[in-house]
Amino acid sequence: MTKLTGMAELIRPSTVLPAERTPISFLTSDGLRLIGEVASPTSGDRSVGLLCLHPLPTHGGMMDSHIYKKASNRLPAMAGITVVRFNTRGTSSEQGTSDGQFGFGVSEKEDVIAAINYCFQELGIHKLWVVGWSFGTELALKYGVDQPVRGAILLSPPLHRATDDDLARWSTSDKTLVALVPEHDDYLQPTAARE
Repeated sequence: MTKLTGMAELIRPSTVLPAERTPISFLTSDGLRLIGEVASPTSGDRSVGLLCLHPLPTHGGMMDSHIYKKASNRLPAMAGITVVRFNTRGTSSEQGTSDGQFGFGVSEKEDVIAAINYCFQELGIHKLWVVGWSFGTELALKYGVDQPVRGAILLSPPLHRATDDDLARWSTSDKTLVALVPEHDDYLQPTAARE
């Protein structure tokens, strides 16, 4: 339960708390328009943000994937965090379809960099964390470490595209890397994740 405006409110799967929700679009360096949404606190500091990198679009992953949708519905009110979600190239959701075609995690580098730049330059976020889920963790690992982010949070990382070199770059950086691996993950078991 959380306290909002002096009243206790039970958080349910469908709970949507107050936030300022704004559709966004931005361009990549290779000229594609990506679509997304920003959910910001209704008042106060908006300089802390999460940039959400979604699961594999060829298997239904998109900016509206349930964990990210719930984060945008709750974190602005509960934690004062601005949540930025977007569809990578060629990905569709209720919000619309981003330009381009799926790039197998390679050309999506431009999407990640453009989204990070948008967060800093257009949204005024000063403390940005990248959160990746499944395929999104690989984008975070491969393309986030060289950006001015505080760190990355990895939800169920499959580690199909990320290499040992990508992991080594994080381990020698001053950024924080947090991995959350469910006990019964289909792609990466906790013991293998620790290694």
